[in-house]
This record gives sequence, structure tokens and C-alpha cells, in this order.
Amino acid sequence: MRSPTTVDDDQTAAALGSARSARAPVLIEARSIEKSFRVPEHRMDTFKERATHPFTRMEYRQLHALRGISFDVHKGEFFGIVGQNGSGKSTLLKILAGIYRADAGRVRMAGRMAPFIELGVGFNPELSARDNCVINGVLMGLSKREARRRLDAVLEFAELEDFVELKLKNYSSGMMVRLAFAIMVQAKADIMLIDEVLAVGDAAFAQRCMDVFEKRRRAGATVVLVTHDMTTVQALCDRAMVLEEGFQRHVGDPEEAALRYYRLNFAQARGPDEDVNVRPDFNAQLVHARLLDEAGDPVENVAAGEPLVLDVLLEARRELVAPRFVIQVANSAGVLVFELSTAIDEAQAERIAEGAHVRLTGRIENPLAPGRYSIGCWVRRDRAGGDMAVQGLRLFDFLVYGNPREGIVSVKGELSALPEPTP
Repeated sequence: MRSPTTVDDDQTAAALGSARSARAPVLIEARSIEKSFRVPEHRMDTFKERATHPFTRMEYRQLHALRGISFDVHKGEFFGIVGQNGSGKSTLLKILAGIYRADAGRVRMAGRMAPFIELGVGFNPELSARDNCVINGVLMGLSKREARRRLDAVLEFAELEDFVELKLKNYSSGMMVRLAFAIMVQAKADIMLIDEVLAVGDAAFAQRCMDVFEKRRRAGATVVLVTHDMTTVQALCDRAMVLEEGFQRHVGDPEEAALRYYRLNFAQARGPDEDVNVRPDFNAQLVHARLLDEAGDPVENVAAGEPLVLDVLLEARRELVAPRFVIQVANSAGVLVFELSTAIDEAQAERIAEGAHVRLTGRIENPLAPGRYSIGCWVRRDRAGGDMAVQGLRLFDFLVYGNPREGIVSVKGELSALPEPTP
């Protein structure tokens, strides 16, 4: 069934027609891609459950991940794919990479492809980084000799020279993503398929990734990037596509794609007064965002109970009148754990000029149980007529390490247990 808010046929045809008229040849052609999954309503994970309920009939529901997706990507184009979690972005990228088979439609690709789809895929955790570099280089299309010859360049880019003989099972997630991305860079492929590479790793690595993207873009390489970072979409992408619940909402201008993405996420934005008309807009862009230790050095992870020390630098994309900044921390399932807000001190400034910088710093008590979390920032400003403009920025992911515990937060308290006489 077609969604009433799906991109109109005329709009889709216009986008495809514009793409065909471009002078650069088409390297990726996708037409009417459909993909569904059967999802069990009730899971049976243990032998005991199966033994005690041998005749239980498994019931499934259909999850429509992609519904009639069509687009072209041209040689030398930087193409972004954005959307909320569960919109079908990663599924589409896996179909392009040949990992999934589409239920309907077709995909045609011209050129050697290097996928960066999922952290750890293609790695053997029992082997050293040296062996994994050679194996993955061969999988990317390099000869065995060439893969060995480029080992030093891979390790230098990933900054893992001192850990080349360490087994990958002892690597952190940040070390793994640096190694995987460095291998892909050395593959020198015609087409790079990248899924959220900037979500893991420190700020310095994220900047090296951006430098690689810029270099490859100038060299005429073709990049397809799935991301939640609208700053990257606006800065690098020639065109972008917006997906929502498997439907194609927009293909074209990256600024429009970013604005539509903010509108899709707008349900999370809240005005301080129900009478205030709140609108999504571009208020600021991220310069850098870092998690620091007590000594002020950037870190990727933090121990349970240790404070979260933030250093965030923003640049105003337009004049910010009475701006307010909201920091939100969510767990790996996207559940909001807590938020903090602040505003510019009126004694220092009532507004921030376009192009000016704003630094957000803070030392936040850390009640988080061990696990992976993400930090985002909402930037709000007053508009003429009493409206409020709101923008959401994804800052970074981080890991809280320690002894595993149930729940999302760890709280301090006292409990006692005393025997009670039986009445």
C-alpha cells in the first residue's frame, strides 16, 4: 500500500530525469527496490522452551524495510542517505553491496566497490591485525602481495602500529573502526559504500575521515554515505535521499534533505510553552565535540561512575536570538536517559552573530550503567513573531565500561533485609 506522503511520481521522475541528463556516467542504478523481513512475534531462544512447547506455532509479521526505492548515483558524486533509525538506510546499503538480495527491483553497479557496512564484518577476532589486514585487503580486490605492501599505510592511518600483532578480540570498538576504514581507503575502489563511519571513534579520527572524503571527492571517486550527521550531508554531499519507514521521501538538494530529516525527528523537540510555534531550522553547525577525562585529554570511553566532561564548539549559521542549548544522553536503543539545558548569560550577550562560535562545556555526574550511549544537542533560538526555531545535532557515541548491571542508570542507596516473625 502506497503511503499518502510518499514522493509523488512526477517528483521522482523529475529527479531521475535530471540525473540521466548529467554528463557523468551512472555508476549505480537502482529501480523499484523492495525488501521485507519476516519477524517472529514470540521468540523461543532456549531448548527448554522448545521442549516444553513442542507444538507451539510460530507466528510472524511482515516488516517492509524498503518500498519502491529508485535513484541513480553518478561517477564522482557524493550521495547521502539519511533517515531515522529503522527507515531502511542500512538495508538499502547492504542490497547495494550484495549482502542482501532485493525481493523486487534491480540494482546495476559499474566499477570496483569497497563496502564499509558493519563494524567487524570480515574480521577474524582470533587473528592479529596484520593477518586481518591482508585478508580484508584481498576481499577488497587487492592481490595478496599488494595487501601486504600497503600494511604500513593502513596501520599509520589507523594509528595502530604498536598493536599490529594484537588479536582483534582485544581491540576496542574505536580501534576496530579505525582499522576497517583504513583498509577500505587502501582498496582504491571506484565506489565506496559507507554506513555511519563517523559514529565511532574520536574527533581526530573523524577529521581524518573527512579529509579522506574530500580527497576522494576531488579525485573523482564515488561515495554513498549513510549518516545521521546533517553537517556532513550539507558540507560534502552533492545530492541526498531521505527515507522514512521504507519510503523514499526526497532525492536531490542536500540542504532540503537535511531540513526534511530534522522535520522527521521533530517529535522529540519541545517548546517551553504549548502556545509557542516551534519550527525546525538550521541554527548552528558542529565544529567539534569531545568527551574529556579529568586531565582534559580527549577520550572515547569512560569508567562507570566517572564524570562526563564535555567540550562542544558550535558555529552559528545565522544570528541566534536568545539561544538555548539542550544536551541529551540516550542509550543504544535510542531511549532518552537524561538531558541538561543552558542559555547564554544575558549579561554577556543577548544574541550570537552569524559565524560566531559558542562553546559548551560541562562536568556531568555519571549515573550510567555500563553500555554504549550517544550524546546529542538541540539548539533553539527565538524567531520574529514569537516562533522558536529548533535544530538537533548528533555529537558522538561513547562507551561506559565496568561490571555489567541491569537497567540504564546506577543509583546510590541503602537497602536492608530483616527476618519477620511469622504471624
